[in-house]
Amino acid sequence: MSTTIDRRAAFHAIARGEKAEVPYLVAAWQHLIGHEYGAEEFAQAYINFVKKWDWDWVKINPRAIYYAESWGGKYDPENYDGYVIPKKLVDGIQQPQDVEKIAVLDPTNAQEAPYFAEHIEGARLIRQGLPDRGVIQSVFSPLSVLLQLADLPLYPGDDYATPMLTIADIIDNQPEVAKQALHNIAQTLAAYVSELVKPESDGGVGLDGIFYAVTGTVSENYFNRERYEEFSLPYDRIVIDAIRAANPDAVVLVHTCRADSHPEWFAELGADIVHWDQYAEGNPHVDADLGAVPVAGANYLEFNEDGDPEQVAKDLQETIALAGDKQFLLAPSCTVPTPASEASLAVLSKIRAY
Repeated sequence: MSTTIDRRAAFHAIARGEKAEVPYLVAAWQHLIGHEYGAEEFAQAYINFVKKWDWDWVKINPRAIYYAESWGGKYDPENYDGYVIPKKLVDGIQQPQDVEKIAVLDPTNAQEAPYFAEHIEGARLIRQGLPDRGVIQSVFSPLSVLLQLADLPLYPGDDYATPMLTIADIIDNQPEVAKQALHNIAQTLAAYVSELVKPESDGGVGLDGIFYAVTGTVSENYFNRERYEEFSLPYDRIVIDAIRAANPDAVVLVHTCRADSHPEWFAELGADIVHWDQYAEGNPHVDADLGAVPVAGANYLEFNEDGDPEQVAKDLQETIALAGDKQFLLAPSCTVPTPASEASLAVLSKIRAY
């Protein structure tokens, strides 16, 4: 598809709430199972995915467990066992005392933090391969990382998690130890996002922003407002403040997952853009006034292999109509499944504003 607009500039204009060339830009993201390990392997596969569908903006979707790998978790990259996460071999946190051992890592040091260094290099290659679009990297919140280290659910009803411990074991029974671990994770992620968004002219990767995922930690009061403010918000601020300090022009997109996920909480955190599932129970639609630019589109479940492309088209048209004069980003309500319906992806790819 030939483009007559500057998609990267439009991405930033939409994020800032300024008048863009188009009212919306289109994208989707997916786990590229079989290509998730190795910076060059992953980057080339992701560039191919973006170019195949000609997405207007890019949300890098790396393997979900590289945080757990960084602090001692072990997985089998050859065995995904029918899911989008490789088979777990060893938890990063196996007993409550392990929480105390979570240290600050230098994500730029390939010997100390090889998994972060791998993803910095992968993001650099994707940035270089897609210079004409806004590119943002996915980063989990410190609370999400801490839960992942013990293979605790990142949202209510996560049946894939097989923890040996409970949230009480790692957090509630030792809150000060947990807070120090969260602080150390936040410091690591702060250095990581700084390297990612720092301009290329200053030696950084030069990404346009960060897709900051609180995952499903606040869904259905998994962590209610009081507990969110105690165990997530202070550490979220550390990471987001680091993004702002490293590059004031970088975009902060906050993702909150699953039902009743409180997207209205995150403008005050400093989000330019908020992404949530408008089709999940208890969540607002794209026309809600959240104080941030919305990401909305079609129900991600309709991108399953047996999904309904006609329903995708209907969802997209309804989203565009509900948005009215509001500029926004058009995308599925969550990560599209692997494998996905090519017909549904084609419907999304074709619904351009130019």
